[in-house]
Parts: sequence; C-alpha cells; structure tokens
Amino acid sequence: MDRIEAMTIFTKVVEQGSFAAAAESLNRSTSAVSRQVAQLEALLDARLLHRTTRRLSLTENGRAYYERCVQLLADIAEAEELAGARDPTPRGTLRLTAPISFGVSHLAPAIAAYLARYPAVRVDVALSDRQVDLVEEGLDLAIRVGEVGSQTLVARPIGEARLMIAAAPAYLAANGEPRHPDDLAQHACLTYAYASEGLNWVFRSAAGERIKVPVRGPAHANNGPLLAELAAQGLGLTSAPDFILQPLIDSGRLLEVLGDWRPQPLTIYAVYPTRRHLSAAVRGFVGHLRDWLSNACPESKRTPRLTPERPPI
Repeated sequence: MDRIEAMTIFTKVVEQGSFAAAAESLNRSTSAVSRQVAQLEALLDARLLHRTTRRLSLTENGRAYYERCVQLLADIAEAEELAGARDPTPRGTLRLTAPISFGVSHLAPAIAAYLARYPAVRVDVALSDRQVDLVEEGLDLAIRVGEVGSQTLVARPIGEARLMIAAAPAYLAANGEPRHPDDLAQHACLTYAYASEGLNWVFRSAAGERIKVPVRGPAHANNGPLLAELAAQGLGLTSAPDFILQPLIDSGRLLEVLGDWRPQPLTIYAVYPTRRHLSAAVRGFVGHLRDWLSNACPESKRTPRLTPERPPI
C-alpha cells in the first residue's frame, strides 16, 4: 500500500464528509476508497472513522492522525512546488486574515520580523473574529484558532493555544470559586458568540474525563478581549485563550480557576484555499509563523503559572 496515496484518500474522505463524495472527487470507485481507508486502519491498528448510515465522524485517534496527514501532505506539496520554482524568494503582496486579539498580540511582531527578512513582500492584513470566505474576499491565507471552517480548505497546524477560565478576585470573593465544572450552573458566565460549542464549555480532567456544561450569564459578545475586560470588572467568569487572558492574570486583575479541569487546547491553523501553486510569500510566511509561535512566543505553550493567592471566600 502506498502510504502517501492512502493518506491523501483518507484526508479527502474527511474533507468531503463521505466515501462517495471523496471517490467522485478522486475519480475512483466508492468501494476502492473505502477499502483503502480500511487498509490504512489495519496498518495503524486504530479506528480512524466512526461510520454510521447517516454520516462519518473522526475518532479521537482519527482527528490526531488527520491533522498530521494534512501537515505532511502540505509539506510534500510545498517541497515539490519549491523544487519547481525558478525564484523561491518571497515577494509580492500577501493578503491574510486573523482573529483580532491574536493578530495584535502574536501576528504583528511575527509580520514585522518577516518583512525585515523579506523586504520585497507587502502584507495586506484584515483582522476579523468571523470566518471570512478566503476565495470571495481574495485572501491568500487565514490564521484560525480552534476552528478551520469549510472542509474544502487546506489547514496546516502551526501552533497551540491554551484555553483558560478566569474571573476577577472581587467576583470570586463575592460568589465563591467553582471547584468542578458543574458548579458553573451557579455562576455568571460571559459567553463568546463564535464559540464552536455554542453556550457550552467543554472540559477535560487530568484523568481524561470529558464533560460539557451549559453556561449562561449577563453578557454575550463576539469579541474575546471585551469579555475578558468585563470579567476583570467583576461581571463574571470568562473562557478565552491564554493570549487574551494571561496578561490580565499576570497583572492580578484576573485569577485562573478550574485548573484541574482545563478546557481542550486550541490548535492554531494556517488555512489556505488550495495547496497547489502556493506563492513563495505564503509558503515562507506559514513556516516563519510556525517557528515564531514555537520560539518567539513560548507563552502559547508554557507551563501554567501558579496563580496569586485566592482572596478569602
């Protein structure tokens, strides 16, 4: 079995949502595609997909394997593209979008370093917390945190952000500190409009137990820094990535809670419409940002700090 071919077929099945759609896209029979995925599962000795009569879904192993396959196939495509390029030096205009808070905290310094290295590149940035249509808006690249969006897009994992739950010391003093996710039913929770789980917060304990709890509160917004500031003003608990909450925690305006029930980390993706014929500017910036996140911005992966002493509750 050709492993690269099998990986390509598997990723196509995931992106298309069915064996039949993937087979049509690849100009193969549905039985051949299904057989290839089954052989891949046998080789790995792991189930990658949950199969029902109505839909396919990734298993936990399947999701992890899919993300690695996407990265590997993107690397192969980029290597082939680079080998065929006459001038691999990044140049021209790079049009990209990213979430507002991530763009300000992480993307801005990474762009500055990239442009200092490649002065022939011009960057056109559109920050937005909504998932814009890359093709319709004429964008080359999107940086997305947690959710990729359309399955027709190519998504390459380039980093990870830690989700945190935090509240102001005054709020905790007045309302008590939640010790278990179920305690959130008794608390004011500030909710984010673009959260993938809607009005639910999902947690996983150190022992691997997963729990989803509905939350509600006095404020709902489409901007994470706004919710973080409302939490710092004592309005309630907020859930957001570390690049939003950590500065407020470091300053003492917020305290992290539920440390033993941390939400699932968020994968940071570089997303583009197609992996074919990527410009040197796109290829170069994706690699640069991946290295920047792992080296220049270690707070996205750092071991959580001890929070300041809790106020008496």
